[in-house]
Amino acid sequence: MILLFKRVHQFALSIIILALFTLHLPPVQGQTLGFDEERIRRATVFVMQVDVVTNTPIVTCAASGTIVSRTGLIMTNAHATMVGEDCSGNDLVIAISRNNEEPPVPTFRARILQANIGLDIALLQVDRQVDGRLIDQSALSLPFVELSDSDNLRLDDTMTIAGFPDLGDSPVQISRGTITAFGAEPVGGNRSWIKTNTRIEGLMTGGGAYDQNGRLIGIPTTAPVIGVSPQTRCLSLQDSNRDGVINGSDRCVPIGGAINALRPSNFARPLLRAATIGLSIDLLTGQRVEISTTGDPAFSRLFFSPTVNEAGMPSSVVRNLPSGTESVYLFFNYANMTPETVYELRVSNDGVENLTFGLSSVRWSGGVNGLWYVGSSGQTWSNGVYDFTLLINGIVADSARLLIGSTAETQPLFSDIAFGIENASGGVVGNGFVLPTGSIASARFIYRNMIPSLRWAAIWYYEGVEALRETLDWTDSESGTKTIRIQDPAGLLPGSYRLELYLDTGQGFRLAATSDFTLAGAQVGDFARIFEDTHFTIADTSAEAASSPPLTTFSAGAEILYSVFDWNQIRPGTLFTMRWLVDNEPFYEQTLPWSANQNGQNFVVQLLAPNGILDGTYTMQLSINRIVFAQAQARVGIGQLPIDRFAQATGIQMRGQIFDARTGDGIPGATVVVISELYNVAEFTELWTAQQVFAQATTDRAGVFIIERLLQPDALYSIYIVAEGYLPISADGLEVAADSPPLEIPITMTPG
Repeated sequence: MILLFKRVHQFALSIIILALFTLHLPPVQGQTLGFDEERIRRATVFVMQVDVVTNTPIVTCAASGTIVSRTGLIMTNAHATMVGEDCSGNDLVIAISRNNEEPPVPTFRARILQANIGLDIALLQVDRQVDGRLIDQSALSLPFVELSDSDNLRLDDTMTIAGFPDLGDSPVQISRGTITAFGAEPVGGNRSWIKTNTRIEGLMTGGGAYDQNGRLIGIPTTAPVIGVSPQTRCLSLQDSNRDGVINGSDRCVPIGGAINALRPSNFARPLLRAATIGLSIDLLTGQRVEISTTGDPAFSRLFFSPTVNEAGMPSSVVRNLPSGTESVYLFFNYANMTPETVYELRVSNDGVENLTFGLSSVRWSGGVNGLWYVGSSGQTWSNGVYDFTLLINGIVADSARLLIGSTAETQPLFSDIAFGIENASGGVVGNGFVLPTGSIASARFIYRNMIPSLRWAAIWYYEGVEALRETLDWTDSESGTKTIRIQDPAGLLPGSYRLELYLDTGQGFRLAATSDFTLAGAQVGDFARIFEDTHFTIADTSAEAASSPPLTTFSAGAEILYSVFDWNQIRPGTLFTMRWLVDNEPFYEQTLPWSANQNGQNFVVQLLAPNGILDGTYTMQLSINRIVFAQAQARVGIGQLPIDRFAQATGIQMRGQIFDARTGDGIPGATVVVISELYNVAEFTELWTAQQVFAQATTDRAGVFIIERLLQPDALYSIYIVAEGYLPISADGLEVAADSPPLEIPITMTPG
């Protein structure tokens, strides 16, 4: 205990802290060196979208969230924060738990900094106190967690999920489970979803899932559907209609049902990277073509395929699969879908619901019309009869059945359709799924076990409308490859095409193989030239950027760069992908329906960084059907980001309790300041500026404090502790051991 004058206090505290910093202490009870549950709890927040009506905030939507930067970046779901039909609020309130046993308390307000609607991920930035006062973000020192590489996850890995189970009435809930499967969708391939056997409550959506090292591996995701059935879960919290009572007539906040799917953390990494270096992307162009729906959302033509090719198309169409099957993909047509449409897949095996392969209700990730799939690979499907049921906004849309466990059959089949331009020798050349506009498009496919004179059919579609149908007798060999074509002397129009191949089973024709392809761009040799003159430039306005000369190098510090390109023969509504990278690391990727005119020049894209674009090599890529058709690259400054730009949650955490030397009681309201390695105590007490502070904390009612910013083993720190009515305590030159566990420091102060 420290019982002497101020200088003795300083010396004794130095000895205590230096000993704790340099000795190899055992871990704190209930923790391991790799997994810091307390930090995860403190980094978990409750996010409320609110509609401020006559100075009264009315909660419209809510979700959990995770702090991923000490300066107040918060990862959560987009659907609960962005303005939409079900979430009509105009502000975001962030509630934080003061300790592990208490519900969250509204503390901050935030704004949306980055968002990917299709992935349903949003990145928020704390920017105000809850009462509206502005915050100096650089002075924040909030607890945060680090993202893990979710590509390294394996089946049966353990995970810990953190979030709030209800509408702010309970503390953070911790659940533990294992990874049971990885879900597949076109948006992210076979790692589009992480499936778990853990029951995750609906409002834990937007929270976090962690590996054994306490790093974020996934974001629980669900999208509640309101007003569809009695099972719909929502709750009226406030007297929103001002009639004096809280009942069913008031605003009902959606809380959703159980979740079994998580978006991998790697999907969120580009958003965090863009926010960390202060970048945003805006697509600017003069004339716009509106893409609208023509009816209610719908699914149709459900079928199964054992594999998916590089363009996201089915290799073949099957009705049953053999024992030991590890890959199943359900394909279906979609129409009139929007980013606010919620879809769900329910799977049952011999009448028993199978949560491993189902998908809880989530926001739609694709376009307006087209072909989609959801499935799983790398996980053995047990034998049985599987029923797949798709729902749209909580209502059954369509269903299909698949038998697994059949014996291999030597029946006729078609598979592996690829498209291109037919050359002089009869071969089909090109990239397989995107063709230039012209008068002929050819398709090559594999056939096996065919029988002479077997009836078969080929049906071609353009934008969902039948364009050509041929029904023929088979005249080729038993097995091999075959080429067929569609042609129009006036020229095939740009847009989306589909080929369906059918075989006569004796009981009617059945679908044997199908695939989509896109016509776009002018023909250059065997390939399509869709985007041209793609380059970077600098200008005072976006209008001037259209005529500014191309540049490949830029001085550091510019706030705006422009990327400009021309385009040929792209039908409005065609899905295309824009991807941006810095030093070969992606920080932006969006797949969108083309909304400009079919042909044009000077499509302008703005790269904005209000605090100046950092040194680095920046690349913009344009692709269709996963095929890159153009890219531009530019170097800013030295052409490489600072190596320490991306903060990590690594280091040693310091926490402790401050006691009254006479009574032994905890001292509330004491301030603990960790001073930057550039300053000592004397310099700090002379100036006392925010620039000198590495981190600080205030003790709670029991005298407990936590320094949220992690101490680094390479640095020397100074400590200054002050409380009203007590002698201050200080120490210089404190260093933490690299392999130290979290520090638990008891400190005693003497009344003065």
